[in-house]
Amino acid sequence: MDYPLLNTFWTIMWVFLWVLWFMLLFRIIGDIFRDDTMNGWGKAGWTAFVVLLPFLGCFVYLIARGKGMGQRELQRARTNEREFQEYIRAAATATETPAGTGHAAQLAKLAELKEHGDITAEEYARAKEKVLAG
Repeated sequence: MDYPLLNTFWTIMWVFLWVLWFMLLFRIIGDIFRDDTMNGWGKAGWTAFVVLLPFLGCFVYLIARGKGMGQRELQRARTNEREFQEYIRAAATATETPAGTGHAAQLAKLAELKEHGDITAEEYARAKEKVLAG
């Protein structure tokens, strides 16, 4: 063994920092492209600054727009959660009242029965109240 334990530790630390740096760089580039308030020229300028001078560009971006990064991420998470909840509600509603069993479908059937003379006006009124109450 020609590689001491301390050198192994330092190598692992530098690899970890290198991976951490790339994660930060990709997060900043992702934030640049997800920001709807920034125009195309602003996105191009920030991207060029971060890619051509990565250390300086990332630090300046974090100083200038770091607070907004968190706010945009929080807003995006809230929007995703709201859309997911709406999807769940729509899916649950669709499974609870399959086609042909909702109030509108039942009222349409009652109106058709009344028009054909199969039920009287009184029977129609009672059935309509029952459907609307339920």
